Amino acid sequence: MSQSTPTTGEEEVVDLCRDLIRIDTSNFGDDSGPGERAAAEYVAEKLAEVGLEPKIFESRPGRASTVARIEGEDRSRPALMIHGHTDVVPANAADWTHHPFSGEIADGCVWGRGAVDMKDMDAMTLAVVRDRLRSGRKPPRDIVLAFLADEEAGGTHGARYLVDHHPDLFEGVTEAISEVGGFSFTVNENLRLYLIETAQKGMHWMRLTVDGTAGHGSMVNRDNAITELCEAVGRLGRHTFPVRVTKTVRSFLDELSDALGVELDPEDMEATLARLGGIAKIIGATLSNTAAPTQLDAGYKVNVIPGRAVAHVDGRFLPGYEEEFLADIDRLIGPRVKREDVHSDKALETTFDGALVDAMRTALVAEDPVARAVPYMLSGGTDAKSFDDLGIRGFGFAPLKLPPELDFAGMFHGVDERVPVDGLKFGVRVLDRFIDRC
Repeated sequence: MSQSTPTTGEEEVVDLCRDLIRIDTSNFGDDSGPGERAAAEYVAEKLAEVGLEPKIFESRPGRASTVARIEGEDRSRPALMIHGHTDVVPANAADWTHHPFSGEIADGCVWGRGAVDMKDMDAMTLAVVRDRLRSGRKPPRDIVLAFLADEEAGGTHGARYLVDHHPDLFEGVTEAISEVGGFSFTVNENLRLYLIETAQKGMHWMRLTVDGTAGHGSMVNRDNAITELCEAVGRLGRHTFPVRVTKTVRSFLDELSDALGVELDPEDMEATLARLGGIAKIIGATLSNTAAPTQLDAGYKVNVIPGRAVAHVDGRFLPGYEEEFLADIDRLIGPRVKREDVHSDKALETTFDGALVDAMRTALVAEDPVARAVPYMLSGGTDAKSFDDLGIRGFGFAPLKLPPELDFAGMFHGVDERVPVDGLKFGVRVLDRFIDRC
């Protein structure tokens, strides 16, 4: 781990991010990975060094989260939570320019798995908190810090576990910030939009199963499970779901329309999405429900027709459209295919208003005078879904000022994930200002 002893958050954040990336916390969706214990201990040590009393909670061996509370100036006010996850999706080193667990600095960026999802925000949070506590600057109200396990597999062993078994940790918390929001999209030199996440699509991770008649591969078989399943998966994968414009997406499109100086038709967004560069994939997926086939499993020998075939599908639905989504899925796959959930969770949507939003706007403009904060919907999901069960209003606010040419959406779960060094330092400054005003 890094041995330097910087005195400010800006000086420290890069080393913190590199250290976290070097701790392999790959989450394979089961307990076969290394777990998050080493990262939880690292975070706890960094918080304890500046006077906090962090606690580590293991939902099962190795699956660990770290939680701490900072006392604010006015303890009668509701508390704010800043949460992040320390697990990452797996990475194949052979595919990367720099090793995914090296924390290499190259081309002005910190490279590695988790650089944007989301060890960057973990590092920025640690840097800001450590700087404030070293200099004796209390936040205006209590802040609960939560560094969580298992978000990449639905949060069962992290946020969900803590909400179900240790809800007292979040006593008095009414609002929270976390990942995939606060990042910039450069319109021109006089305007940068900073996308604040106020909504998330819901999820149905599904298993599709077809039972057929097993037999010899050399014989004609009209009840081939693989054939039936592949036809269903093909219909599903090629289907274009209808455009459904939610409140959040409508607000974003209005802001984008004003920024670009054009009228936007949600039914014809192809040309507009082409202008959005690195955020086009995220925005495009918020215009409709989606279902992406991701896994196939059938058979054990080339000359044996199996009696069963299985596929997995990553389904995401817009707030208010879950019933329509499931009806469409069932119609597309047909009566022969059995559908069951592997993991499901609700959609979220909140309004883009209030003192916390004002604090975000003010902090961004103070560091970037051409900033404009706008609401948007995340096509995926975060641990905010679990905390919503406690009545905690969640926002995505992990501020980053990004180069216009960076394919930001492609960094998530992609090869050569990286975050600009200047972006990390910018995020520290913004978060520090935000906490002053929260």
